[in-house]
Amino acid sequence: MTLDRRALEDAIALQHEREPFSGVVSVRERGEVVFERAFGLAHRAERIPNTPATRFGIASGTKTLTAIAVAQLVEQGRLAFDARLADCIDARLPAFDPDVTLHHLLTHSAGIPDYFDEAVMDDYEVLWRERPMYRFRTPSDFLPLFAHLPMKAAPGTTWAYNNAGYVLLGLAVERAAGMPFTTYVERHVLQACGMSSSGFFPLDRLPGGTARGYLPTEDGGWRTNAYAVPIVGGADGGAFTTVRDLAALWDALLGGRLVGQATLERMLTPHWRTDPERDDGHYGYGLWIRQRDGRPVSFAMEGEDPGVAFSSTYFPDSGVLCSLLGNMGDASWAMLGALSPILGAE
Repeated sequence: MTLDRRALEDAIALQHEREPFSGVVSVRERGEVVFERAFGLAHRAERIPNTPATRFGIASGTKTLTAIAVAQLVEQGRLAFDARLADCIDARLPAFDPDVTLHHLLTHSAGIPDYFDEAVMDDYEVLWRERPMYRFRTPSDFLPLFAHLPMKAAPGTTWAYNNAGYVLLGLAVERAAGMPFTTYVERHVLQACGMSSSGFFPLDRLPGGTARGYLPTEDGGWRTNAYAVPIVGGADGGAFTTVRDLAALWDALLGGRLVGQATLERMLTPHWRTDPERDDGHYGYGLWIRQRDGRPVSFAMEGEDPGVAFSSTYFPDSGVLCSLLGNMGDASWAMLGALSPILGAE
């Protein structure tokens, strides 16, 4: 497959005219940049535009980084995919099934309660209206939100997207590595593949060149997401990166420079079907997988928070990588939908 560049540019321009997009769209084919353009503003008050070098939040796209960290520690013999959670962390979880494993957590099949259950909740910001978001800085800070709650299903019996599971994986990384989760990921994942512009940046100390996330207000204006998400990201979401660093991440991961081939194959295995009404959507370890006729069509990192919309999708047959980082929300998904037919995602 060779991308139709003109069709790609026309589709992006038309969709941006229909619904203005704020962020960066990057499309690469076998390492070559086919299209890369920034739209909108990184800092509205100062009228600072987004650029291809701008850092954006990736929300739950961070789960891929967490899965890589766990996989590395498994290869080092410090963790095991089939290890029981209770043997990997020190936290007290009185109502949890003792048979929950790291594999269950990685694949969202643990059946544990969540602190933000996306099946019944749709506004992440609500969590922080009565809880000071500036107190949530480490995985252990989240435990009081769900550690006392009962199981929702037996481990390994059903799939349900779960943020708390990745918080617990962060605790397992901390105990196995002997250092804070964010420190481990920055040293052994981000730095290991040259992601020099990426990191876990506190919202009250964002470095230069970082886009603020924006939310619309009822009067037609805007506000930042400063009080809508935890002050610093962690194992289930909240890292910052750029489109160029994302390309480096995919190259390093698929090129075997972060984990070995056998481990990579396990990460890319479609362990669970994510939608009972569709047979093409699956989940691996920290990655969304689409299949067609039993073959992988795409692997994706995705995330959404108030003021953040993120997708980075790799198509193995064509070698196409499409990354979309947005700091305004809904228009990002409409843009991705406009590109899907051209990229071969449908």
